[in-house]
Amino acid sequence: MQKQKITLNKDLQFERSRCTFDPLELTHFLDDGAEKTKKRREQEWHFLGDPEFQDKIPDSYKSHKEIYENAVRKSCKILQKVRGLQQSGKEGTGFELYRHIVGARLSTAILKQGSPLLVHFAMFLPSIMGQGSPEQQSYWIARSWSGNVIGTYAQTELGHGTFIRGLETTATYDPKTKEFVLNSPTLTSYKWWPGGLGHTANFAIVLAQLYTQGECKGIHPFIVQLRHEDTHEPMPGIKIGEIGTKLGMNGVNNGFLGFKNVRIPRENMLMKNSQVLEDGTYVKALNDKLTYGTMVFVRVVLVHDVVTYLSKAGTIATRYSAVRRQGQIHSDKPEVQILDYVTQQYKIFPHLAACMAFKVAANLIWEMYNKVTSDLDNGELDELPELHALSCCLKAVTSADAATAIEQLRLSCGGHGYMDASNLPATYSLATAICTYEGENTVMLLQTARYLAKVWKQAVAGESLPSTVQYLTVSAKGNKQYSWNNTVDCIIEAFHVVAAGTIRVAVESMDRRIRSGVSPEDAWNETSIQLAYCAEAHCRAFIVKTFVQAVRETTTLSKQLHEVLLQLSELYAVYWLLQKRGDFFQFSSMKKEDVATLQLRLENLLMAIRPNAVGIVDGFDLNDESINSALGAYDGNVYERLFAEAMKSPLNQKSVNESFHKYMKPLLQSNL
Repeated sequence: MQKQKITLNKDLQFERSRCTFDPLELTHFLDDGAEKTKKRREQEWHFLGDPEFQDKIPDSYKSHKEIYENAVRKSCKILQKVRGLQQSGKEGTGFELYRHIVGARLSTAILKQGSPLLVHFAMFLPSIMGQGSPEQQSYWIARSWSGNVIGTYAQTELGHGTFIRGLETTATYDPKTKEFVLNSPTLTSYKWWPGGLGHTANFAIVLAQLYTQGECKGIHPFIVQLRHEDTHEPMPGIKIGEIGTKLGMNGVNNGFLGFKNVRIPRENMLMKNSQVLEDGTYVKALNDKLTYGTMVFVRVVLVHDVVTYLSKAGTIATRYSAVRRQGQIHSDKPEVQILDYVTQQYKIFPHLAACMAFKVAANLIWEMYNKVTSDLDNGELDELPELHALSCCLKAVTSADAATAIEQLRLSCGGHGYMDASNLPATYSLATAICTYEGENTVMLLQTARYLAKVWKQAVAGESLPSTVQYLTVSAKGNKQYSWNNTVDCIIEAFHVVAAGTIRVAVESMDRRIRSGVSPEDAWNETSIQLAYCAEAHCRAFIVKTFVQAVRETTTLSKQLHEVLLQLSELYAVYWLLQKRGDFFQFSSMKKEDVATLQLRLENLLMAIRPNAVGIVDGFDLNDESINSALGAYDGNVYERLFAEAMKSPLNQKSVNESFHKYMKPLLQSNL
């Protein structure tokens, strides 16, 4: 779709001509095979080639109301096309296909401000599948897919977010009518933020404090009808609306929701795990953590979304940097491509490596999630804590790194990167949103730290540990890293030594406070900076190891591409070692003399990657509609596209704006 007969920028043509590998091979590697690439491209073309998804006026020139209404129109059109594909027999289940379509890669090409139906498929339906009984699954999935039910997931409240146990919404069981009565006792108990809640969804899975037989049984999920299925008017006792404009994602239709004596049938409590019998008797779930399966699922998906956003920004910055010529390295020679400046390479290439690293980590945790989910269905819960801890820290670290990286990539594009036409501001808004939703990042790191503190004590006691934390076994015995030799294996080991060291220091600091008389709760809070830091260190060690290991174990790639991937994996490891060098001085056997060697190695890696930079982002295979950037299009015609985008401004539709006659002319003609 990208490679039509178009005039290509000569600098991009040159960059592609000297690439040492075939970018299509990288695409197949990222897609897990040529057949999957073919299928993905066909799906993308089926949607992106539809004129109804192409906007003549950019969203930045539309009102908030227009953005939402256009998002609803497109979302309904997507759903119609998905059903058409399903009925034609060309695709699998509509649910699986739609989940792919609303993924970040394609959805942000069609719905640049997000979809108001996203949460329906990303959280509402998965929650029913994960927490509903077989009868509930059959009933609600059928109604949802037929179009009668559009759902959302109402957890976060105005006064409470990540702290789920603190939610205030109540669901009190009435055994006389066999109903639950939902109430919002305070303003802060109003649900706040759920996507699609404002004016789109007519049902919601509501998390509320369950009261039965006079006792509070904690947070449980309930299916609540919000709006009439025919008129879409709010149901009695429901107060509902949209929360307003945000930094980005203004098509998602985030909303608020309050309840006043809203009654729902007993059967509307999702009862795969916990149950309330007709007489009000409460049957406790085997494991309370099963209730939070939806959040784990979403965090796993978000790591994949991070890869998409960072890949887009990396593609934009790399292509623009190959086209943009500015300044001179040699005073007697012409202006150079800014990609030739080592400082520019340093701003960009480590983030291209991060795209690959996060992709490997995202694939691994997705496989782990599927395995653990299967085990849960068989009553096996052993690996759930490890998955939860890993999903928390990966969501936190990858989203924070991506948000920082996209801002650096925007800065690498100079003033043009500040324009909406670059699509870097919008991409940044999408990435930075992930830092907050589905678990604020610091809270996520502390959840991982709680797990790490526990397994550290298990390691000290000589107990066996899960695979992702087995490195603690060696450190718990007091063994130190062997002599430093600057190899990749040495660096990988050092990342684990650093992670173990930060975990040990955090646990020892907390224990020391407790021994001095501080309560365990206060000791945790007072040590929380160290605890969050050790969770980050654990995550970085995991990403570095899995990236290098995955590249090394790949045997089907050409020598040329394999070499490039080895360079990227080493660059990622060296870059973060130098970023965190203080930790390595503190915990590993690295000496200050090694820094100069590692710095030189980083600079040599930048030099080695430079001829293949454009080929790498071409391998990401992001089409122009998805990138949506005047700076990052495949043809490299940056200046022509920037000018064309400028001409779309409403202010350029007339040669003289009416404000001149209303305000400026009277002022200029006055005697003041």
